[in-house]
Amino acid sequence: QVQLVESGGGLVQAGGSLRLSCAASGRTFSRDAMAWFRQAPEKEREFVSGINWGGSTIYADSVKGRFTISRDNAKNTAYLQMNSLKPEDTAVYYCGTRLYYVSSTVDHYAYWGQGTQVTVSS
Repeated sequence: QVQLVESGGGLVQAGGSLRLSCAASGRTFSRDAMAWFRQAPEKEREFVSGINWGGSTIYADSVKGRFTISRDNAKNTAYLQMNSLKPEDTAVYYCGTRLYYVSSTVDHYAYWGQGTQVTVSS
């Protein structure tokens, strides 16, 4: 059974930082791409960042230079370091996984975590 469990969300002031974690089980983690998406109220889920099975990374333009994605295959965990947070980063953040390569399309992911809330106050 595939499980993704996100953690690390919370309330932070603008300019602050948070580190999200996504712990995976039930699949061969080292073969999987891991991605972070976010969904703000009344908006569609959008791609934030992803890391391919080989370690190459992709970022949405809105977070480039502020967010860093990484993975630890020994711990079956992916991370999203979020710096210089802005109020518009407020959303529920979800991690998703698929084989090998990241996609920015929500429908290309069969497995999702339950989400973790990130709230950035101005």
